[in-house]
Amino acid sequence: MSPSRYDPGPNEAQDTDLSAPLPESIPRWRAVEARIAEAITRGDWKAGMVLPGETALSASMGVAVGTLRRALAELTAAGVLSRRRKTGTVVTGRAPRHSLRFLFDYYRLHDLDGRLCRAETRTIGIARAVATPAEKDALDMAEGSEVLRLQRLRIVEGRAVMHDHFTLPARLLPGFPDTPEAAPDLLYRHMSDAAGIRIAAIREHLAAAAAAPDIAEALGIAAGAPVLLIEETAFDEANSPVAHALHHAETSAHRYVNEIR
Repeated sequence: MSPSRYDPGPNEAQDTDLSAPLPESIPRWRAVEARIAEAITRGDWKAGMVLPGETALSASMGVAVGTLRRALAELTAAGVLSRRRKTGTVVTGRAPRHSLRFLFDYYRLHDLDGRLCRAETRTIGIARAVATPAEKDALDMAEGSEVLRLQRLRIVEGRAVMHDHFTLPARLLPGFPDTPEAAPDLLYRHMSDAAGIRIAAIREHLAAAAAAPDIAEALGIAAGAPVLLIEETAFDEANSPVAHALHHAETSAHRYVNEIR
């Protein structure tokens, strides 16, 4: 079967906007690399597809051809793309190491019949504070370091099914929004685009827990009701922790599926 050229029809979903402005906080070629990697990891560009020509692709992204070539060279060296004579640049199907699919569309919630549910993310609180001893240890920070604390809800069909509490080192994200309304929906994508933080690994610990009063109120359940507790730590390519989170999921009608491909 020969590779298909990337020419999406009018009904094909395109979640990655290649023409969106690139972040200014990281090298331009690195931002282009991340944007193309996202198109691949989200499934917009599938294995076997041939990328548009360099001139057309660089024009669509608003960058010089040389910038695009460096980004393509990095992705080719990583095995994400393949250069084929007479064919062009082809998507191999191998996930980019620094932007695995599950980092951009992390929580995959299924209903009890196995149907994949798309969750809306709603940020309900952002605060800055000096790290507690537990936060300092979780993120391997110095005494007196400042952290960002985000509280979010995952909502499926109008119902809150998961409460997220993220803790991030504030020094890594100096321009992070201060209001819930401006907070990014895709946190790890924002960390990559805005600060060049490449998530290389995620560690999770799962346990059964009883919902504390604040969690119960957020999820619309009784205090003490059973919830799934997911403790998560994200690491960059230097194996340094860059995010810590506690997720409480109400699982009476949904299941949490962590699927790494």
